[in-house]
Amino acid sequence: MSVNSLLAMKPVPTTVMKKARLPLAMLAVVTVLALPAGSAWAQDSATLRKIKETGVITIGFRDKSIPFSFLDKQQRPIGYSIELCERVAAAVKNRLKLPVLEIMYRPVTAANRMAFVANDIVDIECGSTSNTLERQKEVAFSVTTFVSASSLLSRKANNYQSLAELRGRTVVSTAGTTTVRTLQESSRAQELDLRIIAAKDHADAFGMVESDRAAAFAMDEVLLLGLVATAARPGDFVVHKSDLPQEPYGMVLRKRDPEFKRVVDEALVELFRSGEIYQIYRKWFQTPLPNRTDLQMPMSAALRRVINAPTDSGDPADYR
Repeated sequence: MSVNSLLAMKPVPTTVMKKARLPLAMLAVVTVLALPAGSAWAQDSATLRKIKETGVITIGFRDKSIPFSFLDKQQRPIGYSIELCERVAAAVKNRLKLPVLEIMYRPVTAANRMAFVANDIVDIECGSTSNTLERQKEVAFSVTTFVSASSLLSRKANNYQSLAELRGRTVVSTAGTTTVRTLQESSRAQELDLRIIAAKDHADAFGMVESDRAAAFAMDEVLLLGLVATAARPGDFVVHKSDLPQEPYGMVLRKRDPEFKRVVDEALVELFRSGEIYQIYRKWFQTPLPNRTDLQMPMSAALRRVINAPTDSGDPADYR
């Protein structure tokens, strides 16, 4: 998709949306509660200046990345990353001394999320995006909000526990994710001759394993567990940790806007320092979700280290 095509995809105004009766997932507007006024930082930040002038912050979200960003029964974006982004929006409102700040939600995919941020279509992307050194050449990232462990999902009848056991077989991952490249590199390095398919999204990748079109689905453990939990027959599947590297997640921001990044990072670090992040984590990872998913996933030691010493590093080695 060209840059011009991306820029042409403007959010639908509320009034137009009501006439067209579009799904709420395409545009959800909420009002951030008033907070004490603070310093306006818009002068040196293109993003903050835009938000101040329009009274709107646009958040890119994923619709099937449980429990980070997904849709509830009313088709409203919810999840761990969404809640953190709403706290960031409140901090932005406070800094800009706005009486009201509207949040406009815009759906993104794994393939287009970076371009949507880089080309000003969304101000911040809040999903399950890995912060890597390669991606930092194109966009910026907030301090790390989660640390993922890569895993393999397969049918329990096959029970593939490592890439080596998949030699010569078809393995699927999601287009636009770092896992696709990692699979390609691992296949070459270990001479596995894997047939690697890039599905359009997580649900499509899971469907390929479900229908035996792929032997395994390689992706971050928490996302695989969320897919299994919502499957029609969850007992048919098993998830095993793989030897693929851990990766940090962060909110995606535009490059060359350090003032906006500073507002985002300060809002997140305050949640870390206050300890409120533990309550938010329990809500989305250790408590049954609105869609009845129950991950029961304790916080990892790597994430606890990040909370104690925040970092925006994109080097997996910093999270071991």
